[in-house]
Amino acid sequence: MGRRKIEIQMVTDSCTRQVTFSKRRTGLFKKANELAILCAVQIAIIVFSPGGKPFSFGHPNVESLVHRFLNQEKATDEGTSKAAESRDETTTDDNLNQQLLDLLKQLNAEEKRGEMLEKALKAKRAAKGQPPVDQLGLLELGELKSSLEDLREKLRTCMNEKEVISALLILAEQQPRT
Repeated sequence: MGRRKIEIQMVTDSCTRQVTFSKRRTGLFKKANELAILCAVQIAIIVFSPGGKPFSFGHPNVESLVHRFLNQEKATDEGTSKAAESRDETTTDDNLNQQLLDLLKQLNAEEKRGEMLEKALKAKRAAKGQPPVDQLGLLELGELKSSLEDLREKLRTCMNEKEVISALLILAEQQPRT
């Protein structure tokens, strides 16, 4: 059975409404992303869930587009400042895009490093004559779990540090230049 056209009306059941909202929101944000990429446009979407929780999508980001939208009337009066703001926004967008590309390169390098470490670990286990993880005993699995939890905690700490650094960088970029 194919798709059918449904009548657009308010979903009465709150649980169904929440599920519908979540699915439609994901689809809406995906379409907005495609529009931004295919047509090279700047786009911002802000929606509130039935529970009142806000969700947003923006390309390049919501804050700069909302700021630009709210200051649009002022900028038309100050013709030359609009061009300067546009250059500043473009520079900021370019910087953010460059940071994104750098982070994606880092992520790719870390994924490759992880694959190499996985291969090295398998080779080391094979050289020591240790069985694969699915063949370990209860004691060895407990030790492995403990070491993995330690690793997770170290990674979580490292990620938190990187988030703080990125937040500080964003705040530094938003400071007015003197």
